[in-house]
Amino acid sequence: MRACLLLVLPCLFLAVRFLGPLKMSLTWTLFTALFLAALGCFGPDYWLRARIAKRKITFTDELPDALDLLVVCVESGMGLDQAIQRVSQELRLSGPMVSREFQQMTLELRAGKQRQEALRGLAQRIGVEDVNSLCTLLIQADIFGISVAKTLRVYSDTLRTRRYQRAEEKAAKLPVKLLIPLILCILPALFVAIMGPAGLKLVDIFARINH
Repeated sequence: MRACLLLVLPCLFLAVRFLGPLKMSLTWTLFTALFLAALGCFGPDYWLRARIAKRKITFTDELPDALDLLVVCVESGMGLDQAIQRVSQELRLSGPMVSREFQQMTLELRAGKQRQEALRGLAQRIGVEDVNSLCTLLIQADIFGISVAKTLRVYSDTLRTRRYQRAEEKAAKLPVKLLIPLILCILPALFVAIMGPAGLKLVDIFARINH
């Protein structure tokens, strides 16, 4: 995609420039073509990084609820593999990201992959440190015979606390983000509404004095 856009965008612009009605100087033509080439080269990377970051945040936000359901399923007598499959079915609407990943893991287990390998694959696909730690804990619990339900419950509480902290952090950043539109858009209109009538009266007074 990068190679395609690197060539297509400048070529389309140059075709419009020389064959169409668009009139520009040679300097601006060269500058615009280079800008479009850079956009085609680096734009897909930026878009992909944004999608990856959004996917990680979405998965991390959906994971605590999924872990709660896993705890309920495991404590009711299900095995971990069955619990993962059931959670993937239950979260299709409320947690589609976690549901897809758990469904992928279920298919890998059905195909004969070991649970430890499937958990490592899940951590590698997501690329989030919390998920990596969770998968490591589940692998260790499986090896040493530790209660999976207790492990999931403790980690679910930890992830829910982190999700709450992230929400508090976003709320704390909100006043700073609102400062720029406040200064550029709201305050000028407010000054015009407040000072406008006084300014018009001053102009009228000065005009009368000059006459």
